[in-house]
Amino acid sequence: MQETIDRFDVQKHIRYKSRVTSASWSSAEAKWTVQIRRGDKLELETVRCQFLFMCTGYYDYAQGYLPSLKDANTFQGQMVHPQHWPTDLSYEGKKILIIGSGATAVTLLPALAPLAEHVTLLQRSPSYIAVRASNDGIANALRALLPLKLASTLIRAKTILMGAYMHRMCRLKPEKAKPKLFLSIKCAPPLPL
Repeated sequence: MQETIDRFDVQKHIRYKSRVTSASWSSAEAKWTVQIRRGDKLELETVRCQFLFMCTGYYDYAQGYLPSLKDANTFQGQMVHPQHWPTDLSYEGKKILIIGSGATAVTLLPALAPLAEHVTLLQRSPSYIAVRASNDGIANALRALLPLKLASTLIRAKTILMGAYMHRMCRLKPEKAKPKLFLSIKCAPPLPL
């Protein structure tokens, strides 16, 4: 990310250690008014813009989601939420249970497994990850043969169409699509709760 920030000289536009506290739209002015708290300061900074792009996802950044687990208070081990991961956490040689799928499974499982004694992944339903080549031969050929703007437009169209095709296949013929288009994350059979 730092390489991209430097290449396009956007450092001066980034406000680190800041939190958006509110954003309101004015139809009369066709502008957003955004209130920002910087660091530990009490006063708010106001920023006005015509376009506001929010990449917040569905997380609560103050407190990550924690399901109620029966008898969790009797657990003798350490419970850690990935959103509040301690930098000094020692897990070498320990037995670990990861509850979750998607990003949790994809990022934590391969990172923890080499040092842990054993890692178990508990998930409500299995995750599927699309397997894609790291090099797109068609995209590379289009870039080599066509002007960059045209090649980029065609590559984008191809990507969108392939995504739409994969989505349609998964909706209409999921059992046929899974083995052809996706690689399942292998995990142990579900444990009784």
